Amino acid sequence: MSDENANPPVAWRYCGNQIKLWRARSEVSREELAEEAGYSAEYVKSMEQGRRRPTLHLLRVADEMCGARGMLTAGDVYLQPEKFPLYSAEYMRYEADAIAINSYQTQLIPGLLQTEKYARKLLEGRWPPADRETIEQRVRIRLERQPLLDEETRTFSFVIGEAVLRQSVVTGKEHKEQLHRLLEAGERRNVTLQVLLHRNGASPALFGSFIVLTTPDCERIVYEEGHLGGVLCADPERVGQIGQRYEMLLQMAMDAEESARFIEKLEAEL
Repeated sequence: MSDENANPPVAWRYCGNQIKLWRARSEVSREELAEEAGYSAEYVKSMEQGRRRPTLHLLRVADEMCGARGMLTAGDVYLQPEKFPLYSAEYMRYEADAIAINSYQTQLIPGLLQTEKYARKLLEGRWPPADRETIEQRVRIRLERQPLLDEETRTFSFVIGEAVLRQSVVTGKEHKEQLHRLLEAGERRNVTLQVLLHRNGASPALFGSFIVLTTPDCERIVYEEGHLGGVLCADPERVGQIGQRYEMLLQMAMDAEESARFIEKLEAEL
């Protein structure tokens, strides 16, 4: 993720440069364009240099003043925020095709099981903060992924740490709704949800969250995500190690029925 933030997006720089080239070709000064758009010349300069995202308003004004005939405004579609951060986009492609998803989470409710309010609160709590447009888009995309659970030929296994269920990211009422969402998901015949109770001593549970995907070609891929981004791994030896770790966690966790009763008890306490 740090590499992603090193330079402004290429689309910003390209569209900004196009504004500059069309302006020079039409002999329109930056000051004239800025005055017509209602911006300062310095603000227009920052957009032409790609340091700021060129606004649709500026593209339209430049299009009209420079006679670009829609060629500048056409660039706006490429300036929209990416659906996913670059570090997770590849994972999303694999997730969309996976025939089996095994997920172990120690800190958060898995994205496929989050309520809208839970997802929004998580995204609002990230730091540095994202703009409102980006937050709303990522909430929408996260919810759009959840119908994967409806495809009954896919299988989903979730092991969730006890602390995740007890930690109230949202309000009490909203946390209750989130727990109920988990119970509903666990009733699906292609979904298994197990709770891993907190235990003292060393165990595979201490080494962080991960997801194991099985592709239509029966290849297994592991995804791990941290503060600075996510990593996909297909190396057979490493994937095998994570697979063994997940099998151990399944044995350590309560079974599906016990887990449902545990979640129901937490829900009743709210």
